Amino acid sequence: MDSGQRTFHIETAGSAGRVSAAIIAAVLSAALVLPAFASRDLIQNLIFLFYMMALAQCWNLLAGYAGLISVGQQAFVGLGGYLLFALTLPGGINPLLAIPVIGVVSAALALPTALVVFRLRGAYFAIGTWVVAEVYRLVFAQFKMLGGGTGTSLDPQVTSSVPGIEWVKALLDVRTPAARDIISYWLVLALLVGTLALVYLMLRSRRGLALGAIRDNEMAAAGLGVDIYRIKLVVYVAVAAMTGMIGALIYLQKARISPDAAFSVLDWTAYVIFMTVIGGIGTIEGPMVGAVIFYLMQRYLADFGAWYLILLGALGIFVMLFAPKGLWGFVSERYGLTLFPTRRKLVAGGGESKPLTDF
Repeated sequence: MDSGQRTFHIETAGSAGRVSAAIIAAVLSAALVLPAFASRDLIQNLIFLFYMMALAQCWNLLAGYAGLISVGQQAFVGLGGYLLFALTLPGGINPLLAIPVIGVVSAALALPTALVVFRLRGAYFAIGTWVVAEVYRLVFAQFKMLGGGTGTSLDPQVTSSVPGIEWVKALLDVRTPAARDIISYWLVLALLVGTLALVYLMLRSRRGLALGAIRDNEMAAAGLGVDIYRIKLVVYVAVAAMTGMIGALIYLQKARISPDAAFSVLDWTAYVIFMTVIGGIGTIEGPMVGAVIFYLMQRYLADFGAWYLILLGALGIFVMLFAPKGLWGFVSERYGLTLFPTRRKLVAGGGESKPLTDF
């Protein structure tokens, strides 16, 4: 190449990315050993926080990157919960072995569901996903062996059969209920880390480039040869599998399920959308920030009754008006902070560090 010509290269993670990786590794290490020091109440609160983070991350991948605005993700939360009960009660399968099976079954059932809802666009798609979730709720309410419309509870023998409980009791000198919570904590933490890793690796891959193109301009992406239907289908099925496994862990912890609770649009979709929007849709960090804010508000303001819901709504409106990219988006844009770098930067060669553009 002529010496007068400039060279370019694609850059995703620089020194800031390595610093972020070190911070994330330190936080993860601390989270792993936390049960040795934390109270049972804190462990239970963190279980709730972690599975809400994972659900928000799934919805963010679906809506923030693939453009699939779903209000029916409770379908797969409830599906995962009911499959756990079906596999462990009549089926007699160990709960830990059941969870990956639930992911596969959820993905398999997402395929025919997608064939129906993908025929719809925009608001019709959103309504269609909610209708599908209601169909799931009505179907599972008919299974008498799973409690019908009133629901059922897990046998204590099932919840106590999770591998590792006796080891945790001996190691940390705790009783069976506390040991069960610690195992659930580690399981939810592992699933959260797995969800984050899957989302991050997907966004760093060629499919991530396609998702970015779809998010920015779907028609232009199609014109460049991106198979939009296939990419969206892959994301929808992957999110269904992750959501199903999260739902299974939620109801393994709760040990009781009913159709209205398992397929609740408020608990498993509306709150998840709230967390993602206020944190920052279209970023990996945003849903996690939103989940922490939601957890703190629920913990310290829920006793105020209707005022709690009013404050949630007021915060959502405030963020949409003054920080439309979410709280993390606002901070990231202002200070250049990124914990999970996924945007590619076209950087001039010759030692220049200033990006010419990013995508």
